[in-house]
Amino acid sequence: MEFKISQAFKGRDFISIHDYSAEEIAYMIEVGLELKKMQKAGIAHHILQGKTLGMIFQKSSTRTRVAFEVGMYQLGGHALFLSPRDIQIGRGESVKDTALVLSRMLDGIMIRTFAHEEVLELAKWASIPVINGLTDLLHPTQVIADLMTVKEHKGELKGRKMVFVGDGNNVAHSLLFGGAKTGMEVVIATPKGFEPDSNIVKLAEEDAKATGARVSVAEDPEEAVKGADVIYTDVWASMGEEDKAEEKEKNFKAYQINKHLLSLANKDAIVLHCLPAKRGKEITDEVIDGPQSVVFDEAENRLHAHKAIMALVM
Repeated sequence: MEFKISQAFKGRDFISIHDYSAEEIAYMIEVGLELKKMQKAGIAHHILQGKTLGMIFQKSSTRTRVAFEVGMYQLGGHALFLSPRDIQIGRGESVKDTALVLSRMLDGIMIRTFAHEEVLELAKWASIPVINGLTDLLHPTQVIADLMTVKEHKGELKGRKMVFVGDGNNVAHSLLFGGAKTGMEVVIATPKGFEPDSNIVKLAEEDAKATGARVSVAEDPEEAVKGADVIYTDVWASMGEEDKAEEKEKNFKAYQINKHLLSLANKDAIVLHCLPAKRGKEITDEVIDGPQSVVFDEAENRLHAHKAIMALVM
């Protein structure tokens, strides 16, 4: 039996979780969980039969590339990997011309790049849906997978406390939006000078008002994780920030997810990490391989989250 999904999302871009209503995000999570169930049961779900996705990668990737490529295959479609070395955008063709040309040949574009403006520019000129696979500002596809994972392990999202410990980066930004849209309490625990973008925090606070969620930024990680249902971390130096890695290590020493920090959270708290992990830096082996870690469930859910996004917008 073919799974029927809402047509209301068709043709829309997926650039930020903030662009979608609380109900739409909840539905996206449900579609992801349903598609996962079908895949595990061996039920074919060729929702995107005959459709093609162009994947532009300005930044290298493991999970994003594999999840989109395998996801398109499982949905009955085809994905094309486009690196800057392979397409003219790498030789100075404008984003506008690239968008106009690809729109004539493809059914959707996924882009993973540095500047968020590049995704906005692509979406402005493309007449097909554009999916943000990551920018320096946001990582929305990751957070749909994260919310799916929390829902699987904790049930209802509303009222759950999620604490992100580390740099106020693109993942932290999208978690603020994701948590706000689903009624969670989100705390970003980060050292002074590494806080999330104040505009993002402001927008997330507006989203939170509508759902009864709470978002905040804290400096003390030990205080922040008290009562947490979910503890989340990411590498301290994002891709392209390798030159800052040493400086960040000094600043983030107290922000490691280790046995001690985990012991301050709820006894049944789960641990998330969007990967790749620098083991021994932001997270210890003992925690990432321990009984409270759901990091590899979370990684697998990238596949199902990406499929939900593509199935809905393409």
